Amino acid sequence: MNTSENTPTLVFVPCFSGAPWSAEQLAPYGEAPRRTLRLPEGVNDIERYADYVENAIADLDDYVLVGDSFGANIALALATRRPRGLRALVLSGGFAANPVDSKPWKALMHVIGKARGPFYRQLTLRAHAHRLASPFDGEGQVPWSEARSRELFLANTPATSFGARVQASLTADYVDVLGQVEVPTLLLTPSHDVLIGEDASKIMLAGIPGSREVVLPRTGHMFRFSHPVSYAAAVTDFLATALPGSRAGAGA
Repeated sequence: MNTSENTPTLVFVPCFSGAPWSAEQLAPYGEAPRRTLRLPEGVNDIERYADYVENAIADLDDYVLVGDSFGANIALALATRRPRGLRALVLSGGFAANPVDSKPWKALMHVIGKARGPFYRQLTLRAHAHRLASPFDGEGQVPWSEARSRELFLANTPATSFGARVQASLTADYVDVLGQVEVPTLLLTPSHDVLIGEDASKIMLAGIPGSREVVLPRTGHMFRFSHPVSYAAAVTDFLATALPGSRAGAGA
């Protein structure tokens, strides 16, 4: 049970792959209490993901939600409920509503979300990995690539879960309830992101009271993986200001 008001637990919500945050990604947060989890399989509704996370952290009295990409949408959905114990919110590469503004790509998402077997492994995941890529992935603290993104999904994401999460992403819409977020909020944005359009962070910045944005230069959508140290530094700097005196902002 986390009882000290100065030691909120950092709760890391996974991206579209569903995989928990790795030890390498968590290490830069030093001694701050932290928790991560694996997303449930086959769930096609963001509210149900938010239910899952809320139940998984029901024992925490004080916590910060750190959601990346798809996980940011889940964290946002939970934050709009104004849950007891939530003290701050970090949304990286996230969105309040369907981030795909290209009609051809939106139609393609519906198609590739239904792929199974070799079509999923060879076509869907290669296409998705390409959309996740940026020119800066290879120069991070952990050099990243399209091949590594595809491997992440091959190891962690069944085709049925990929399809269900596509549906959840395309139907999510929290734009009209952004004002219900009542905690300090950081929008952490990569400088290059083909998957998530520029409007996504602008909509959240305009709608979430008192929110602030930090753009990490020379990073892409997979910056949690490629730039874990820079990413964590931005999070801990924000928490040091938002929650002064808290170990959550101490870092390594």
